[in-house]
Amino acid sequence: MNAEVAIKIDKATKSYGDLVALNQISLSIAAGSTTAFLGPNGAGKTTLLQTIMGSISIDSGHISVFDHLPGSTGVRLRSGAMLQVTGVPATLTVREHVELFRCYYLKPLNFQNLIHLANLTGLERRKYGTLSGGEKQRLHFALAIAGDPELLFLDEPTVAMDVETRLSFWNQVSEFAKKDCTVLLNTHNLEEAEFLADRIILIDRGEIVVDATPENIRSILGSSVVSAVTKISAEKLKQLPGVLDVQVIADRAKLIVSSPEETVRAWLGLDSSLSRLEVKSAQLQDAYLHLLGQETSRRK
Repeated sequence: MNAEVAIKIDKATKSYGDLVALNQISLSIAAGSTTAFLGPNGAGKTTLLQTIMGSISIDSGHISVFDHLPGSTGVRLRSGAMLQVTGVPATLTVREHVELFRCYYLKPLNFQNLIHLANLTGLERRKYGTLSGGEKQRLHFALAIAGDPELLFLDEPTVAMDVETRLSFWNQVSEFAKKDCTVLLNTHNLEEAEFLADRIILIDRGEIVVDATPENIRSILGSSVVSAVTKISAEKLKQLPGVLDVQVIADRAKLIVSSPEETVRAWLGLDSSLSRLEVKSAQLQDAYLHLLGQETSRRK
């Protein structure tokens, strides 16, 4: 990663009628970094990605990409995008699609290199309409990197992939990002964000809730998650020592805690019938849910 700033956003605001999709968003993204945008549906992350791409304009504020306006010719030639697309010609082969996209750029990647990077070897003669969902996504990735971009947009890139294909794709993106490519990733997949991103930006209702590394986000919670089947109410569980957050589904409670031993002792003192007790390290998903819950409470 280098010290150059690829993207600068200053107080960007975008509304659709009464709905504020982006509310005074400000951030800088370093060239060569991989940034994941997380958030619930309607949070504003797709709108933010589209404004950086230049496909929609902001109402106020300023965005620059490589010191140019989003969507300008110079920026487009240095960018690639893998979006949630429809309407791709079904009768063209993989080779025809890739060669067509290579023609759009002055210095495209070599055809065989593209096929290798996107794990499409052996599929060159297959028509798009005969590909599986995962194979189509791999082709979309090849088209996104055809111009050897310095900036790569990925919008929910692994939605149609099985577990094995998804892991392979993550490795492909990581390998390509080593070329000092700046990657912007929109995803609901927390594991994907943790695997690929140097930085995670959690967005809710058009505002940045947290902006940190995956490790720092996990550290917000403390050390552990304690869960068990219990008869104690959520309100009483919140009063146990060391408890940072409580989530209850049916009769099972999950507690985010800073001191698991102290919490478990006090919990057993309240509920001697406690069962199916589990203690584990806090994960990114736990931090994500905790932070969103905090933001919802703050807005009430």
